[in-house]
Amino acid sequence: MKEKTTRSNIFTRSSLTKKQARQFLSQVPEPNVFWCNDGSVFRDIKELKNALAAMSDYTFAYHCNDSKKDFSNWIRDVVGDEKLARNLESASDRHEALKIVEERCSLLAGKAG
Repeated sequence: MKEKTTRSNIFTRSSLTKKQARQFLSQVPEPNVFWCNDGSVFRDIKELKNALAAMSDYTFAYHCNDSKKDFSNWIRDVVGDEKLARNLESASDRHEALKIVEERCSLLAGKAG
C-alpha cells in the first residue's frame, strides 16, 4: 500500500541527502536571485524565510495568488527543492508560508549538519 503524502511526512522523509540539503540552503547565482516587488532580494531560502516574517500581506498576495506562485516557482526552478515548492503552493497566507519555509529550513539545516 502506498503511503499517503501529507505535509507532515513530506518534511520528515529521509530520502534527502546531505549534499542536497546543503545545495538547497546555498545561495543561488546572482542572475537567479528573487527580486520582490517591495525591493527585497532573496539569494537563498533562509533570506526568503526572513523576508516572509517581515513582509506585508499585500506583498505576499502580489507574489502568491490564484494566478501567480512566484515563491514556489523560484524554489522549484532556481533553488531546486521540489518538496518545498509543492508545499509552498498550498499556503493560504503569509503566515502559513512562513511556517512551511521555517520547517523546511530546520530540516535542511539538521540534514546538512
